[in-house]
Amino acid sequence: MDSLQGYFLIATPHMSDARFAETVIYLCVHNEEGAMGLVINQPLKDVSLADILANAGIPYPDELPGPVYLGGPVETSHVFMIYSSDYSIFNQLVVSPGVSLSRDPQLFYDLAAGHGPRYYLVTLGYAGWAPGQLEAELSVEGWLALPAHEDIIFATPDQHKWRKAAQAHGIDIGLFGSIVGSA
Repeated sequence: MDSLQGYFLIATPHMSDARFAETVIYLCVHNEEGAMGLVINQPLKDVSLADILANAGIPYPDELPGPVYLGGPVETSHVFMIYSSDYSIFNQLVVSPGVSLSRDPQLFYDLAAGHGPRYYLVTLGYAGWAPGQLEAELSVEGWLALPAHEDIIFATPDQHKWRKAAQAHGIDIGLFGSIVGSA
């Protein structure tokens, strides 16, 4: 099996699970034990990074930017962060050469003190798949798997990520699968 770690999963118009309509997931793990990723384009309206730091008792500057995203339906009370490779911490998973994942609280202390990563995305929860489950979903055209681009994760407005993730590979995701032809 080829790993899709470091890829985007882009929900196609054929996605049968309404929770994932027009979502982009950054796959952090994909191996024989299953897959795990974070939804990168569903910011939460009622939770901020300041709320998370305040609840953890971490002092932070007023200007600390960043929304918090619903990373997926699994473990929504747990905080995850993907971030740029200019920052490193002992407890991290290097997902790709430019992006790492961690849940280490030290990362949040460093971020609040101005010593964290330049780019980051914070989520509550994650999306997960049992062994073979993601492959089955890919076979029914619910997801489109394409190599990820860091600028889409960290620098693209949330409302444009779904289309831009596909457009980066020459695909109009709104038309995906709607063209019928014969040979």
